[in-house]
Amino acid sequence: MADPYAPSPKDKFTFGLWTVGHTGKDPFGEPTRPRLTPAEIVDLLGEVEGVHGVNFHDNDLVPIDASSQQADQIKSEFARALRRTRLRVAMATTNLFGDPAFRDGAFTSNDAEVRAYAVHKTMRAMDLGAEFGAQVYVFWGGREGAETDASKDPVEAEDRFRRAIDFLCEYSIERGYGYRFALEAKPNEPRGHLYFPTTGHYLAFIQTLAHKDMVGVNPEVAHEHMAGLNFVHAVAAAISADKLFHIDLNDQEFGRFDQDYRFGSVNLKHAFFLVKLLEDHKYAGYRHFDAHAYRTADRADVIEFARGCMRTYLILREKARRWSADDQVRRILKQVARPSKDLDSLWGTYSRAHAETLLGMTFDRVAMASRTLPYERLDQRTMEILLGVD
Repeated sequence: MADPYAPSPKDKFTFGLWTVGHTGKDPFGEPTRPRLTPAEIVDLLGEVEGVHGVNFHDNDLVPIDASSQQADQIKSEFARALRRTRLRVAMATTNLFGDPAFRDGAFTSNDAEVRAYAVHKTMRAMDLGAEFGAQVYVFWGGREGAETDASKDPVEAEDRFRRAIDFLCEYSIERGYGYRFALEAKPNEPRGHLYFPTTGHYLAFIQTLAHKDMVGVNPEVAHEHMAGLNFVHAVAAAISADKLFHIDLNDQEFGRFDQDYRFGSVNLKHAFFLVKLLEDHKYAGYRHFDAHAYRTADRADVIEFARGCMRTYLILREKARRWSADDQVRRILKQVARPSKDLDSLWGTYSRAHAETLLGMTFDRVAMASRTLPYERLDQRTMEILLGVD
């Protein structure tokens, strides 16, 4: 019998070189897995049935100090691995946080030479991504922030970031790359405070850009959960603004460091409502798993980690369909919904007549407050569906 939760490339599941290639090193311990070349990482993903593609930072693929000859060899081996596995590159990004030159930011640095180098490095990385057919380009400002606000004016820092994105949009247009830029928020880490801590901050920022139509967001589960925020609501805001260009799926304990756990492994109900939101609104973009296997994992367990990310998403997709079709759920939703086209039309479009009609109406607050809202029963039914109870 066919596995109903077997992924397919049509699901657009992707992984980064830095995710399945993670060596298990953390701030307190040395690597527990060998470092793999980019081609070896692609071959590992080739063993995981159903993966659509692989993503990279510029220096995940080509080390920052590689010679031209070394870069050509790495790219050639990587291209051959892509052909062997029939994987594609869906997204690319730039590492503007690892090198000590970026210790005080990249686009927002106080040093004009650092800012120019950051733009230079990003242009070269965009060239590299385009060489392999990437369609989405993500910007995560890992060092764009401060430990002390004495160090720089945040308004000026934001303006520097704006000018950099505007410049790079022009570069993509001039080169004909057709990139869709996706900005990724995070509240803190590796800096004490980052300038664009949430998806909402970036949605507002995008409206100030010269080419706002080609710039969207790349929300990440862990980054919103670190601050105790509801990630589903962040994604909903992006969908409402037609700015969900890419998404990073993983999991995270609230209030902890950036854990990048396997998708759905911590907050199952949050993961369920996220999948339901994406499927209900027919999100057609890439579903990228920006997560790491446990430090205890060996190569075989890393493969299980990748399979688990995709399998959990597909199980939750089936649960979402079941939830929507469930008789108990539908009865409760029908009970709490009290639609009225006439009432909605009064405030949905402003006119003086509508305003006067609304002002002249009398509302029964006691009756409204007494209407039954059985959300405990609805939430319990949600839990039962998630737990497999008929």
